[in-house]
Amino acid sequence: MRRLDAAFPFGYTIRMNDWPHSPPHRLTEQGAYMATCGTYGKAHFLNTVTKLNMFGSLFFACLAEAGWELHAWAMLSNHYHFIASSPADPGSLRRILSKLHTLSARDLNLQDRQPGRKVWFQYFDSHITFMNSYLPRLKYVHHNPVHHGLVACAENYPWCSASWFARTARAAFRATVEGFKTDSLSVRDAFVPQSPTSAEPESGVKPPHSK
Repeated sequence: MRRLDAAFPFGYTIRMNDWPHSPPHRLTEQGAYMATCGTYGKAHFLNTVTKLNMFGSLFFACLAEAGWELHAWAMLSNHYHFIASSPADPGSLRRILSKLHTLSARDLNLQDRQPGRKVWFQYFDSHITFMNSYLPRLKYVHHNPVHHGLVACAENYPWCSASWFARTARAAFRATVEGFKTDSLSVRDAFVPQSPTSAEPESGVKPPHSK
């Protein structure tokens, strides 16, 4: 097993394991999972840098607290994806996403002065058990902002893992991942693209990857 470690700006260490993985919908087996979560009505609630930064902080804190090790992530204005290795209890995914959605909905509704508004709708998860399923999904998550037309190069999008992956993964492994096609993947991602200009940086606000 090869492990790639990278310190994230929030103070957590992200570990990336080079091991086999793919998808049945079970939270009873330890391993790697891909999750997709969407907002209620696919509304673009995370539509500013401040909101994306807030959500990013909560996201990394919740997953680190529960012992999930991230492989890839992408946070957009109305949904997010991630791939992570579970701790001994994969069922903790439900609890950490419930906590993440509760806390982020509270903060978003405070910012928008919309008390009691429903923010999150549901999530879908897949247990990844084959390498040939894991690798294209890894690429898909890294490149999700490109898929939705937000940027031409995923490494330029602050709220996804593409730039972290480019910095920390070995060149041979990156080339392997990039060599996979993602157009035939069955991923729940029917979200309306957001305009690339709708989350322009605000004065004094840094995106999650900024140092």
